[in-house]
Amino acid sequence: MHATVGERIRFHGRTVGAADHSGEIVTVKGEDGQPPYVVRFDDGHEALVYPGADCEIEHADPKGG
Repeated sequence: MHATVGERIRFHGRTVGAADHSGEIVTVKGEDGQPPYVVRFDDGHEALVYPGADCEIEHADPKGG
């Protein structure tokens, strides 16, 4: 997994009926964009996360669109 500051990360619900949640990556702690990441979630809380298979990075569009 590779990410940069400002990209979004989405955590998929792990059980039936569980909603996805997402946030903005505010700090990349690993080398070369690797985890862990400090994420500011949409509800305002921040956490250090080690994303697993239930996560995906929403990479920024390099064209700005």
